[in-house]
Amino acid sequence: MRVHVVSDVHGNAEDLARAGEGADALVCLGDLVLFLDYADHSRGIFPELFGVANADRIVELRTARRFAEARELARGLWQGIDRDTAVEQAVRKQYAELFAAFPTPTYATYGNVDIPHLWPEFARPGTTVLDGERAEIGGLVFGFVGGGLKSPMRTPFEIDDETYAAKLAALGEVDVLCSHIPPDVPELCYDTVARRFERGSEALLAAIHATRPRYALFGHVHQPLARRMRIGATECVNVGHFASTGTPWALEW
Repeated sequence: MRVHVVSDVHGNAEDLARAGEGADALVCLGDLVLFLDYADHSRGIFPELFGVANADRIVELRTARRFAEARELARGLWQGIDRDTAVEQAVRKQYAELFAAFPTPTYATYGNVDIPHLWPEFARPGTTVLDGERAEIGGLVFGFVGGGLKSPMRTPFEIDDETYAAKLAALGEVDVLCSHIPPDVPELCYDTVARRFERGSEALLAAIHATRPRYALFGHVHQPLARRMRIGATECVNVGHFASTGTPWALEW
């Protein structure tokens, strides 16, 4: 049995359409949407709406952790624009292309920049969306928990720690624990290019210690200090920044 795993797709529909080749199933750990490409500021919803110069500026402010100034800039840019309508129109355009690229079968959960209430509109037969839910794939039990935790970035699907922990608890014991964000371990949460810690989950780390899955798979941190780490009996793997690599991580058994 071979399963390919991707995360942080961020608009890369071209490679996503090939991600299932040679695999029995595809697992997607979220962040389909591309709001702003930190490597190429001309790509994404933000520069489409406000231009590259404003994208350059907001990346500069966020990278410097000047989040209040970044929010003030964004607030001014959105003046006179129906934000929800503009964003949903742009996201729908991306989702139409990305969900059409999913092979059958695909098992997917949300990332922190995704908009969950839109997914039923685009998920076709053969794509199973799970959050706080389990699925059996090739005799192994996969558990899925989507979204991110509250952060200064204020991305669309951030939830409180208690809600996240409750979704984890609902999974029980699984063979493969799939999440968008990593467990709260410094080496797994630090982004060496952005030079900051992304939020990891203490509840996820506790679940790994308590239930000892074979694997814990995640993404979210694009350039982690450590891509792989063993925690007790569990192999913890950042499956990679698919938007830039275009290559899925493979799990075989």
